[in-house]
Amino acid sequence: MYQQQQPIILASKSPRRQELMKLLGLDFTVELKEVDETYPEGLSPAEIAIYISELKANAFGNAENKIVVTADTIVAIAGEILGKPRDRAQAQEMLAKLSGTKHEVYTGVTLIKDKKLVSFYDLTEVHCRTVTQEEIDFYIDTYQPYDKAGAYGVQDWWGLVVVKSIKGSYTNVMGLPTERLYQALAELV
Repeated sequence: MYQQQQPIILASKSPRRQELMKLLGLDFTVELKEVDETYPEGLSPAEIAIYISELKANAFGNAENKIVVTADTIVAIAGEILGKPRDRAQAQEMLAKLSGTKHEVYTGVTLIKDKKLVSFYDLTEVHCRTVTQEEIDFYIDTYQPYDKAGAYGVQDWWGLVVVKSIKGSYTNVMGLPTERLYQALAELV
């Protein structure tokens, strides 16, 4: 069982990640560092998620006497990466691509403590039912999913109405695979 002995910094402004950390019973503070999230060509979705997660962690240096937790979530469909939509048109395009198909959600997580860096990723397969343009527009207008990879949140209307099934971690689709994080924290001590 993990028993927290050092301060934890969550390097994420995501309210979903913060909520999941609270549900784990962890005492943490949120601290952000500006990081260029550009990644090299030719990386797989899992490699991209880990690469960006490690960039975020390395911005904190050695993290002496504390643990820094960073994460990055990637949505991929047929090899195409769907990041956060920059505008309404791109959100409509992404959600139309997800309609009636299967996609993958990868979250890379990095923990850094006293010069020790541990990274892993989790993968969840998500199946969506076919949606209409009217439903896509309703979702975008109501939920403003511009801060979410793939332009949707599994914890809101899209997850309740459109997602037919998932294979793997539900919390991974939310942006933080809590079961893997908990194990990694216990092993890092």
